Amino acid sequence: MNLGYTILFVEDVRQSLDFYTAAFGLKQKFLHESGDFGELETGTTVLAFSSRQLMRSLGKNPQPARPEAPCFEIALTTPDVPAAFALAVQAGAKPVQAPEQMPWGQTVAYVSDPDGFLVELCTPMG
Repeated sequence: MNLGYTILFVEDVRQSLDFYTAAFGLKQKFLHESGDFGELETGTTVLAFSSRQLMRSLGKNPQPARPEAPCFEIALTTPDVPAAFALAVQAGAKPVQAPEQMPWGQTVAYVSDPDGFLVELCTPMG
């Protein structure tokens, strides 16, 4: 089995696609004409967005993310975490943790996106 998608439930899919494009340099792969579902290219796993409204219409009860009490994060790898952190903040991400070298050698920073999802920016492992 392979992980195909990670789907974040957001208020405005177009806004999320625009933010992730500006903040992290990701490229849009798809946006449904309804505006309720979109995807970004991130490598082998697709980062997708579905509107909370669509999920409610399907009988789900999605809740907004809470960066102060996260239960989920996405991690984007980059060789230059400080530059990625600065670009993300400039594009509207909220800084959560400035770049820091971890005891295991990886550089890690955290921001939250406009919907409150926690995004880890880190150097690749190994």
